[in-house]
Order: sequence, then C-alpha cells, then structure tokens
Amino acid sequence: MRSATLDDDQTFARTTGATLVPGNSIRILTDGRENYPAWLDAIAAATQSIHLETYIIHGDSVGLAFAEALAAKAREGVHVRVLVDWFGSLKFGTRHALRVLSRGGVDVRRFNPPRFDSLFGWVSRDHRKILTIDGHTGFVSGLCIGEAWVGDAERHIEPWRDTGVVIVGPAVADINRAFADTWAMAGAPVPDADLRDRASIPPAGDVAMRVIVGSPSTGSLYRFDQLIAAAATQTLWLTDAYFVATSLYVQALKSAVKDGVDVRLLVPGASDVPLVRSLSRAGYRPLLESGVRVFEWNGSMLHAKTAVADSRWARVGSSNLNLTSWLGNWELDVAVDDARFAVAMEQMFLNDLSHATEVVLTNHRNVRLSVQPEQRHVGPSGAKQGRGRRAAAGAMGIGSAAAASITNRRELGPAEAQVMAAAGVFLLLVMGVVWYWPRLFAIPAGVLLGLAAVSLLLRAAQLRR
Repeated sequence: MRSATLDDDQTFARTTGATLVPGNSIRILTDGRENYPAWLDAIAAATQSIHLETYIIHGDSVGLAFAEALAAKAREGVHVRVLVDWFGSLKFGTRHALRVLSRGGVDVRRFNPPRFDSLFGWVSRDHRKILTIDGHTGFVSGLCIGEAWVGDAERHIEPWRDTGVVIVGPAVADINRAFADTWAMAGAPVPDADLRDRASIPPAGDVAMRVIVGSPSTGSLYRFDQLIAAAATQTLWLTDAYFVATSLYVQALKSAVKDGVDVRLLVPGASDVPLVRSLSRAGYRPLLESGVRVFEWNGSMLHAKTAVADSRWARVGSSNLNLTSWLGNWELDVAVDDARFAVAMEQMFLNDLSHATEVVLTNHRNVRLSVQPEQRHVGPSGAKQGRGRRAAAGAMGIGSAAAASITNRRELGPAEAQVMAAAGVFLLLVMGVVWYWPRLFAIPAGVLLGLAAVSLLLRAAQLRR
C-alpha cells in the first residue's frame, strides 16, 4: 500500500497542488558561506531579470552588500524586483538597505502592510526566501539576508546553521511564477516578458521536483508532510528551526515509528525565540515515548527547514513544522524526487547529528527530560532577531498548552511549566485590570470592535462593486 502511494504521482499532485517537473539540476548550499557567494555570483551574471523575495534584508554589512549588488545591476538595465515582508522590514537598518535599493533603481515593494479593510490580514506574513535569475536559475532556502548567517569569528560568534539549494532547469518557471503571484498582490504585475514557461527553459539535468507554493489556509505543505510521514517505510529525518507541531502531525510521526520507520528530529539547542524553544521541548515527551529520536543542535541558531525520507524524497525551503508556516504564511519549498539528492541530504543530516546532543527520557514515571551537558550560545546578532515572525506560532503553542491544562485533554509535563506559569500570570494581570479599571479594558475593546465593524463594511462594499 505505501509503495503504491509513493509512486502515485496523482496523489502527490492533488496533495500539494504542484506538478512533478523533470529535467533539473540541483545542488545543496550550506549556511551563509555557500549560499551568499552563490547568490552574489548569480546576481552579477544576470542580464535580464532578478527577482528576490525574502522576509527581511538586514541593514548590516551583509544586507548592504546585497543592496549595492542589486542596485548595480539595476543601473545596468537589468529588471530588478525585490519583495520584502512589511513586518520584517520595520527595523531602521532594513529601511536603510531598502533606500539603497530604491535609489539604485530597484523596484522595491513591501508585502501585506496593514489595511483598514482587512484589519487582521497583516498577521499572515510573506516568509519565503527565493531568488531567480533571468528566469532559468533559482535559489530556495531558509536564509534571510544578514550577518547572523555569516557569524563573526573575531567575536567568536558562530554563523547560523541553514540550508538552501540552487536549481537550474524548467522548475525555476514555477518558482518565478510564485514570485509573480505575490508581487502582483503588492502592486502592478510582472510583465509577461520577464516570466518564462517551463517549455522555454532547456533541461539542465535529470532531477524531478515539485515547487510547493504555500499561502494562508491552503495547507499544501501540511498535507505533503502528512503524506510523507504516512508513506515512509524506512527513514524520516527532519530538521526544523521552530518545531511546534500539531497533534495530527505528531500522531503521524508516532504511527510511522510504530511501523518500524526510523524517525529523527533535529531542532535548535539555543533559539533566538526562547518561548518557541520551550514550546518545542514541551512537545518532546510524546515523541520520545513513541520512539522518535530527538536531537538538539549544539552551538548557534539552527535555522534550517529540511526533511528526507527513504533515501528518495527530500524537502528544502522556508516552511517550519508549525501552524504559522503550514496554514498562516506565504511559504515556498521544493520537494525533490531523486535518490542521489536524498542521499546527499542524509549525509548532511548525519553530519549535523555529529554536532548535536540526543534528548533522552530519564524517568518514565515522571517523564523528565535530560540532555547531555553541552556549551550552547547564540551570539548577540542572533539572539534578538526574528521574534515577531514566530509570535503566532508561540501564541498557538501557548493556547494549546493552556487548553490542555484546563480541559485535561492530555497529560502535561514539567517542560510545559514555564508556559503554564506565564499564561497564568498574564491572565491574573488581565483580571486585575478588568476588575479595578474596567474602562481600560472596555474602551480599547470597544474601539477594536468598531474598527472591525468598519473593516467588514468596507470589505462588503468592495465585494459588491
């Protein structure tokens, strides 16, 4: 049954909404030391168009170097389009980098700013990290653009661990089309002359892949991850930066282990979002009890989002294993059906495990977590970045844990104590405000309800027109 599923192209096409595209070449790029030079070389070689879509370009030396490189190509007459997330570009340094781009002739847009007719639409963010050159070369990764990914050897700050790929071939048309769709949501569309179809891009190899385009509420990658978890027969190795999985996905991993699949999960040992790390650790217990092996990365931030199964299937991209990525954001990943690429991904995973510590259960009655002691640190450049873009994932995790505590739907462990304590203190503070200063609660609530009502009326009027 499982073999048939793995070989059923129709199943994958319906699950992901993505067609299997043959005739590509693909190469793994590790960390900023391999990704950034490859990106800059490709930018320098562009002759027609450059399309960059990223959550944030930091205003540090790395971000400014990219801004100058892109501006230089725009001055040469290349059509350079840069789409950054509105929330991710709020920092002053980022605004400086965007000014360098704009003054150099680059067409820069901020994606999904707050709108009065969509009061809460800004919650969904553009989390993609893609770059296409002249319509035939594409880069897909988990990297934003900033110094955190290169580190600082003089200050003993390690670079963030991340993974990307460079793709040449017809599949780049799908990546470029995904860019064009989000670009059009922020203004005038990309001219057809700058968009190539698959047939116009000559084959560059023998690798088949799907470009899985995620957008709010579609769940295309969520369905794919569930399918791979159900279809794997030998191995399923996952690397994720902000693991806060749903109960359904955890159950899929547990079922895979029960059927003899070697399931391993590699997550950060130290995170730039401590709350998400606490939520991730709170979810270890049911995984460990079922036989899933969990590892924590030693050193700086682990920011990669990858998966590999049965030495055949592999995924690389921007999506994390949490509801924010699966259902809330605009994301993009490539799912590769190629044994050679999958084996290379497995070797990379095993190498990463040599720099990680396995998490084990030490007391099955109390279900305590014990991690072998290792030095872990995140440098100053990594400790404070990226918190806003995972706030929704943290909120969902807090909500899940709080609901479990109140309804007694599942057993809670010591790892969730921090979350429970924070939620309890917050609710007590809210109760105190409502009790002693009801107007402080009632007035903002009334204003919010009024804005929501006006937003709905405006949206209704637009739809009628």
